[in-house]
Amino acid sequence: MARSEAGLAYAFLLPPLAVVLSIVLVPVLANFWISFKDVELSDLRPPKPIVKLQIIKWPKNKGELLVFNYRLRNSSQKTPLENILIRHQLPNGMLALITDKRCTFSVNELRCVFDNWPAQYRDNIQQKFIINEAFTISKNNFKKNLIQVSAEADNILTNFQFTLKNYIKIFTNPEFFFVLKTTFLYTLLGTLGSLFLGLFAAQLLNQHFKGRGFLRGLLLFPYVAPVIAVAFTWVLLLDPFSGTINNMLVKIGFLSEPLNLFGQRSVAINLLGFEMQFPLALSTVIAFESWRYFPLAFLFILARLQSIPKELYEAAKIDGASPMQQFRFITFPQIFTILSVMFLLRFIWTFNKFDDIFLLTGGNAGTRTLTVDVYEQGFALADIGAGSAVAVIIFTLLSLFMILYFRFIPKGEEEVNG
Repeated sequence: MARSEAGLAYAFLLPPLAVVLSIVLVPVLANFWISFKDVELSDLRPPKPIVKLQIIKWPKNKGELLVFNYRLRNSSQKTPLENILIRHQLPNGMLALITDKRCTFSVNELRCVFDNWPAQYRDNIQQKFIINEAFTISKNNFKKNLIQVSAEADNILTNFQFTLKNYIKIFTNPEFFFVLKTTFLYTLLGTLGSLFLGLFAAQLLNQHFKGRGFLRGLLLFPYVAPVIAVAFTWVLLLDPFSGTINNMLVKIGFLSEPLNLFGQRSVAINLLGFEMQFPLALSTVIAFESWRYFPLAFLFILARLQSIPKELYEAAKIDGASPMQQFRFITFPQIFTILSVMFLLRFIWTFNKFDDIFLLTGGNAGTRTLTVDVYEQGFALADIGAGSAVAVIIFTLLSLFMILYFRFIPKGEEEVNG
């Protein structure tokens, strides 16, 4: 009976499981497939033969010549066309005088057959007819006659020709490893910053005071506000020419001149006699990331703090434990699990972040990450294959991170206490 029930349960689970797997796996497999293709944005449009009618001479009386051209073109710059067939239904009253050798005329239908049109193919073929009294169609209506065209072409996305060109291009690019370093710095510091601010805010608002509910709601604003609105606000506030923050810092004497926080790659800092280059734009973007997403960590940490028994703190106070000791031996072990889960989620989400950086800096001034590189390769440079290769690299790196995370992270509060 138990086996039958288990089999029935699995049978009910299979359809939704298949749907979920298809939603997750199909885009991933498609990215892998395209990353091994030398495909550009223009290749996504299937090649097709284009035939345009051009009238050279229009007859006014019977017995005169009607001369027109077919202007032929292969729409693709890279892919040849094969077995091209042109069918043009002509009106009554037309007698073929001269037709191209690749064309035949029968029962008012002109058929032209071509074996192959190479990439970038262009040609003109001329047809001459004599008309009789049955020819009554106007010039405008003659132009509207439908010309049917068919052809066969190799689809670069579905064939089995693969190349490592995209990966060679990415890994031999001297900027790639700088972008990789920037991505990890942005992801790690942005994740830790949001968790630290969320923990700090949760500790503050876990106390009882008047107006606590209003402040809790107010702290959610950065997360629930539209990203384009808050990004535009930050850009305005930190603008080096008209920004409020820059003007205030200059007036109080903290700065000698305004700083272009989103447009300046680095600034020289003297520390203990040593001069170092501080990444200004990247640090500002990391600050925005930490500020925008700390409310999510704040909500989860606050919910966990409120579930910790108060008796633990009362007993610790009786034993003479300081606030730091209470946090170390009571609070931190209790919230460690939620911190580790939030770190995993925020790391993955931040690693895949595109809109924040793109809206703030456009990936300039040393803030270009792998996700911005996907956009640059795939759409700015129209190299879909290289963009997919970068996306596969992102997927691989995140997969390795998750394997290491689940391998080495403690499984529960007992291991933290241990």
